Amino acid sequence: MQNKRIAIKIGSNVLTKKDGSLDYTRMSALVDQIAELHNRGVEIILISSGAVAAGRSKVLAEKLDTVSARQLFSAIGQVRLIHRYYMLFRDHGITCGQVLTTKESLSTRGHYLNQRNCMSVMIEHGVIPIVNENDTISVTELMFTDNDELSGLLAAMMDAEKLIILSNIDGIFNGNPSDPESSVIREVLPGKRDLSAYIQAGKSTFGRGGMQTKTNIASKVADEGIEVIIANGKKDNILIDLMDNQEETVCTRFIASPEPVSSVKKWIAHSEGFAKGEIHIDERATKTLTGEEEATSLLMVGVTDVKGKFEKDDIVKIIGNNGEQIGLGKVQYSSTEARKLIGMKGEKPIIHCDYMYIL
Repeated sequence: MQNKRIAIKIGSNVLTKKDGSLDYTRMSALVDQIAELHNRGVEIILISSGAVAAGRSKVLAEKLDTVSARQLFSAIGQVRLIHRYYMLFRDHGITCGQVLTTKESLSTRGHYLNQRNCMSVMIEHGVIPIVNENDTISVTELMFTDNDELSGLLAAMMDAEKLIILSNIDGIFNGNPSDPESSVIREVLPGKRDLSAYIQAGKSTFGRGGMQTKTNIASKVADEGIEVIIANGKKDNILIDLMDNQEETVCTRFIASPEPVSSVKKWIAHSEGFAKGEIHIDERATKTLTGEEEATSLLMVGVTDVKGKFEKDDIVKIIGNNGEQIGLGKVQYSSTEARKLIGMKGEKPIIHCDYMYIL
């Protein structure tokens, strides 16, 4: 085991029983494993679902709409969840801390760096950050897809060497998981991340996302140089086995790309949900940006259209000449300024290559 810092995401289906209530026995077993890794010197970032499950009440649910019920249950449940974690980690002599965040709070580089600094200070002082989305104030259009998306962003933000996503199945299967003929895809290599042929549509029982979300996030994070593992959190000793006996432990591993990605590009890569507009470009610019040559900036001469309203330093989508998104970037002009310079030569780049992420 050589990983110094790992992010561990525990899904709702791992932490809940069939009736939707919190599975305290499973929670305790996972904390025991995390504590063992922590005592070995591994820095842990824990992204945990389960707040809504911990606060769920059938009586109250009958009187509330879906959004209100989620807000109420998460407010009640987050206290129960973090208190349980506190007690379990305390038994091991380990301090944990709560970090609640929202998609909007990570939308600017400044807020992103503030969040990173907070968690870095916690880790430096031996405190395990336990992160969850603040469902009490998040509304549908501003929510992360689920904690898989959040875990990918945090793994990149904190420069983790490994992201472990614990679900209630062994990994990604090459067929229907209930079919005895199907087996787990053990490795997903760089350049061969498209597993759409194997993914079944549908969401998890108690979570918001599904295996397609996990696959998309895992592919993106692995392309940023972080190994990602999707494994079964219901299995006994799974975290220790993944660290000590990974080759023998059934799981799906997304092999990390050897190409290094800067901290800024990692932030931009996970900023699609924050995009304020679109920059449409011509065929030549599309080929230049998506080619295998050295990174190049996007010049105004290659821009054909500007959509949306944005300010300097906002994130925008880059749309190729075929109408498909090819990347994301931080703009150096406002939308008003950019529209005046469409197609013009000799202007500074609208997106510098250092602040651009090509999908």
